Amino acid sequence: MKFDTAYSLSLDDKLSIYDVRDLNFDETADFDSDTDHFLCPNDVCRAAFDTGNTLSTFNAKNVNYKRTPHFKNKTGTRHIEGCRYASAHRNAAGESDDDREENFPSEFVLTRRQYERKSHLTGTENVTLQEPTKALSNRVATSHGHNDTTPDKTSVFAHPVECYVSNIDDKDKLKSMPLKIGEHTATYWAFFKKIEYLQDNKGLIYWGRIKAIKDYTSSFRIDFEKKVWLDKKPYAVNVYLSKKLIENYRKRTAFLEQIKAAAASEHALYCFFYGVTPQLKLVPSKKNPEQTFGVFSANIENLDHLIIREAPGVE
Repeated sequence: MKFDTAYSLSLDDKLSIYDVRDLNFDETADFDSDTDHFLCPNDVCRAAFDTGNTLSTFNAKNVNYKRTPHFKNKTGTRHIEGCRYASAHRNAAGESDDDREENFPSEFVLTRRQYERKSHLTGTENVTLQEPTKALSNRVATSHGHNDTTPDKTSVFAHPVECYVSNIDDKDKLKSMPLKIGEHTATYWAFFKKIEYLQDNKGLIYWGRIKAIKDYTSSFRIDFEKKVWLDKKPYAVNVYLSKKLIENYRKRTAFLEQIKAAAASEHALYCFFYGVTPQLKLVPSKKNPEQTFGVFSANIENLDHLIIREAPGVE
């Protein structure tokens, strides 16, 4: 079975698989999911076993992915009776392990989550692997039905995007699931707006198929395939990623790997972004600088809020 939340022994906290991916690529973070131990997010279930009773990850370190990232049980992973993360429990409920992201966060938090590595995790390997669970056993007094579900909030943009993309064929579900960003609340269906309709509303998650990625060595421009119609005229749409923005990005290496591969890819790729709304600008013509042409353009302000990926079925 698959699920998207687990307890990280190194951080003594529950992380979504998207938190794990974010930390893996973060060059300012001392984190590697291959050396961490991920345990059942159910507090009571986790306290019933030693820290060798671990879970595995799927797509935790792939820069690009097609199938939904998740945690999963290993062959020998054990759970207490009735734990919702036990394979037999989920199967009995008739739930399938397809590629959909079923855990919809109700809020996308714009401030990045901060992680504090616990001081008691430093020391010998035996201390590292034993103390958190012992401490946890002492403080767990409630039913395992509490505090073991996927967090209602996320600061990782990939999570709501995966919810939208992997459930794109279930419009009723997307229209029923609420999402809050900043002071605005709507449904997932309403928050995701195709790039050609960007004039309809501001402050949404805009997305569209990529026509081309212009590589200027230290900066990039993403051109969208669809155009915006204004006063019965079509206008191209693009977003610009500046040199300073990329150089200061905490996931710079992974981002450059991804966008350079995307620029050379022959696959259909899509760009999702939040935080800026392209505006109509007059750009000088290269052939005749005295002449100008219109284009809807925006400078991306936060690379944490931009994703380039394959998205089968979105069209």
